[in-house]
Amino acid sequence: VQLQASGGGLVQPGGSLRLSCAASGRIFSINAMGWYRQAPGKQRELVAAITSGGSTNYADSVKGRFTISRENSKNTVTLQMNSLRPEDTAVYYCAADRFSTIVTSRAYWGQGTLVTVSS
Repeated sequence: VQLQASGGGLVQPGGSLRLSCAASGRIFSINAMGWYRQAPGKQRELVAAITSGGSTNYADSVKGRFTISRENSKNTVTLQMNSLRPEDTAVYYCAADRFSTIVTSRAYWGQGTLVTVSS
């Protein structure tokens, strides 16, 4: 499975960005897809995930601001990020798992895309 992420960039606080990730390869094996992020000096953390059935899971810090969605027919997952804050600055990684929960040690990973929230 290959994951191709896009959509990062520089945005002012309060602004919005949308990240997209397209899966290719053995896509029939994918169940959960999601986004992790890693800020400088910090551990990689789950931002949001969605199963093939549409169940979602969000980090508390992004609830109400970020929305994850998925289009199974196109094998894509999107993260709409609104009301961005400086603390959202990080490298964001797309991830996919064969099961309904993403486990980082077995997940497939895309390349990171940098999101910078700054005035």
